Amino acid sequence: QVQLVESGGGLVQPGGSLRLSCTASAYDFSVYRMGWYRQAPGKQRELVAAISRDGSTNYTDSVKGRFTVYRDNAKNTVYLQMSSLKAEDTAVYICNALKIVWMVRRYEYEYWGQGTQVTVSS
Repeated sequence: QVQLVESGGGLVQPGGSLRLSCTASAYDFSVYRMGWYRQAPGKQRELVAAISRDGSTNYTDSVKGRFTVYRDNAKNTVYLQMSSLKAEDTAVYICNALKIVWMVRRYEYEYWGQGTQVTVSS
């Protein structure tokens, strides 16, 4: 069982910046694909950014150029650097870890954090 603990959320003004952190208890953190999702009330959970074990990244279109996801495997931590924040970025941001293991069969292990609130408002 892997625990994910997020931090860094809070209230910021439009145009401001915030950095979210997610630290995992996994001994093999480096093999996980790490992702940041967000969910606002009444809206579907959305994948915001993800980073694979080899460092490749992808972002949802609405945050491209503003958000950066990166990881520090030595610290078992993934970060989401958010800049030029907009009101529509307001949501609970949730850390996700996914590992696919190939043995005789294909196994998936997926874990979710509790989420951290990001509010962008004047």
